Amino acid sequence: MIGLIGACQGPKKEIVLESDMLHHAVQNLTDVIVHDIFSPPVASRIYAYTSITAYEILALKDSSYKSLAGQLNGLDPIPAPTQKINYDVAAVDAYLLASIKLIFSEDKIIQYREEWHRDLKKQGIDEEILDNSIAYAQGVVNHIFDWADKDNYKQTRTFQKYTITGEEGIWQPTPPAYIEAIEPHWGKIRPFVIDSSAQFKAKGPNKFNLEKENIFYKQVVEVYETVNNLSTEQKEIAAFWDCNPYVMNVHGHVMFATKKITPGGHWMGIAKIACEKDKADLVKSAYAYTLTSIAIADGFISCWDEKYRSNLIRPETVINKHIDQDWLPLLQTPPFPEYPSGHSVISSAAGIALTSIFGASFGFMDDTEEKYGLPTRTFSSFVAASEEAAISRLYGGIHFMPAITDGFEQGKQVGKFIIENIEFKEQPANDGAVAFSSGH
Repeated sequence: MIGLIGACQGPKKEIVLESDMLHHAVQNLTDVIVHDIFSPPVASRIYAYTSITAYEILALKDSSYKSLAGQLNGLDPIPAPTQKINYDVAAVDAYLLASIKLIFSEDKIIQYREEWHRDLKKQGIDEEILDNSIAYAQGVVNHIFDWADKDNYKQTRTFQKYTITGEEGIWQPTPPAYIEAIEPHWGKIRPFVIDSSAQFKAKGPNKFNLEKENIFYKQVVEVYETVNNLSTEQKEIAAFWDCNPYVMNVHGHVMFATKKITPGGHWMGIAKIACEKDKADLVKSAYAYTLTSIAIADGFISCWDEKYRSNLIRPETVINKHIDQDWLPLLQTPPFPEYPSGHSVISSAAGIALTSIFGASFGFMDDTEEKYGLPTRTFSSFVAASEEAAISRLYGGIHFMPAITDGFEQGKQVGKFIIENIEFKEQPANDGAVAFSSGH
């Protein structure tokens, strides 16, 4: 492993971790989330709790950063260490321990963690401090999960499943797998910063109406004609932002899944790219992951509240029934109601979060999807990336335009509220590049 700096000479070293160690831990978690096929909302919850856990420990070490206790809904201060610890080690270890509690394939994170501990010992870390740090990390994880257990997630596992009514204009499962509705009660999850899932409601979709002069019908035709006339660039954009962990491939009587990164996972990857380009240290990297993950998580809670209120039908279902029975969207339709677009909401919120840290003109090359067979794309800013992510849903044929534009605005409201209501930094940031900030 890489990412260790020995701060002094001698057989026992005060180990200082480079930000690479946190980046590796986050990527390891993303790989497991893809492997375990977590839904986008559930994945966002995983990223948020793990990131907060690591950040809270590092904020104790660095006085220029503030704890989120008292700022996030229901979060009390983590316990202070009672023995000498290495805060960097404790923070990354806590991230890994929190990850293990939230995934199915625990062995993958456990193996990575054990290898990392062995590497620390080879680097000459004082073993008593290592043991203290590990014990402290576990104590912080216990504290964070006492809080997490009160967010209504476990209760929603027992709630009634979505009922398919067959009513005209209402969502129903889509081919090829006809998967049942995902997380119909996600709007009941406790948010991290926003007051409630309904604080920033999208204005609502146009009423289902297939009269040719009606605005809804025109929006259906817009999707149909857009997909039928896509340019090569538009197809590439749609594929790049697909981020659908439920894609099913059908060959004869055989059906198998193509595992893909979630929308939140893509934006956590962008956060990593930004940190590496900025040469952000460990605590700033933790800050970036934490703010981004909170924006994504509250974005999903806000979005899902409306999805299951309006329960709008997907373009594929309308077009196949009323316009062209053989038509297929470019992307496979995800298994939940159409309005608003989840990718539009969370991309807008994440873009604002990252802009508040790195600036409005922070350009970057996004290679997040390379490991899934897609080429790198270049963006002049986080907002430009979020705008492309949003419009990709029209190119993919899986959303009507109001879901995209209204979802983007909803995400913007969520993102701005978060950065205006969480104070991470004790002092102004250096660049002052944006009018809004996150405690800058």
